[in-house]
Amino acid sequence: MQDIRGTVQAGFEPVRDAFLRNFQQRGERGAAVAVYRDGRKVVDLWAGAKDVDGTAPWAVDTAQIVRSATKGVAAAVPLLLHQRGQLDLDAPVGTYWPEYKAAGKERTLVRHLLSHQAGVPVVDRPLTVAEAADLSVASDAIAAQAPAWEPGTAHGYHAHTYGWLLSALVQRVTGRSIGRWVAEEIARPLGLDLWIGLPADEAHRAGRVGPVEEPSAGGALRLRPKRSVADAYADPASLTRRAFGALDPAPDENDPAYRAAELPASAGVSTARALARFYAATLGPVDGHRLFAPATLAMARTEESAGPDRVLVVSTRFGLGHMLHGPASPLLGPGSFGHPGRGGSLGFADPESGIAFGYVTNGMRKGVTADPRAQALVRAVRASIA
Repeated sequence: MQDIRGTVQAGFEPVRDAFLRNFQQRGERGAAVAVYRDGRKVVDLWAGAKDVDGTAPWAVDTAQIVRSATKGVAAAVPLLLHQRGQLDLDAPVGTYWPEYKAAGKERTLVRHLLSHQAGVPVVDRPLTVAEAADLSVASDAIAAQAPAWEPGTAHGYHAHTYGWLLSALVQRVTGRSIGRWVAEEIARPLGLDLWIGLPADEAHRAGRVGPVEEPSAGGALRLRPKRSVADAYADPASLTRRAFGALDPAPDENDPAYRAAELPASAGVSTARALARFYAATLGPVDGHRLFAPATLAMARTEESAGPDRVLVVSTRFGLGHMLHGPASPLLGPGSFGHPGRGGSLGFADPESGIAFGYVTNGMRKGVTADPRAQALVRAVRASIA
């Protein structure tokens, strides 16, 4: 029997049951889940091993790399800058970043950049991790890049370049790196164990991640991707392969240097508790701290782009940085907004129910969205509030 630790408020026992089944039936090695409702923590559970390839137990303060779930936190930065009057979402990106007005990108608006409509999900020459971590190098590369489509006319998931775009924009608007801004303006006031750029003195808390496969028996059926999706990932010339290959060679996610890099598209490190608490603060006050004003919350959940995604090759919905509830990202309800991380992690908020959710794992699966472990937990939350 898996030892599940933590607390569950009365009525949310289905989440604990689903969390246990993830270990019993879905190949979970180590994970944590947290849920807030109306600003109060109602679920805080962890279990398994800290490292996917180890035996030391997951501790109360264990954190993990959350891959693209980092994007949901990073997306809050331009929204908060807009809320404070420092950033006009309808201004051309070049207003703040003059070098970006090149190669057909002159009319790209800030909202295009946030909603994956900028048309630069790839760079002609992929960057190394060291180059991507150097903001001047990454900024120059993406500023010189010609768009794959006319900005604002289509959308496609900017798997890695989204982080370079946001990093450059935030640096030019605030004079601070995006990792520093998140630390000072979001994580510190809310008391979050969440970092974009993991400090050396916190590195011991992050577990090792690695691939896991769902067992073929005893759990949900293993789903095969549609042929069109599989073909896109197999084709080296496709936008799909090129977007996910914008970092080359592929990074070692357990390398301290990678975790220390401020890469807001892919390398954030967080606890489940911090992800849930962050999203709770977008909905309303959490211990006296609130992130989004009502108008900003409305913007976060408003659709900006939808339909066939030129990179993911499925239909997706995006707001101003966050994924919205839909077939590719089945969150809690139609008004939910947040972001999954490729391989499993998930954070989101649902304004209608007041639910904020965070899930992190050290076992990375192949899927980009709708991980069966995370979705089992989401279904359990839905059952708990029905």
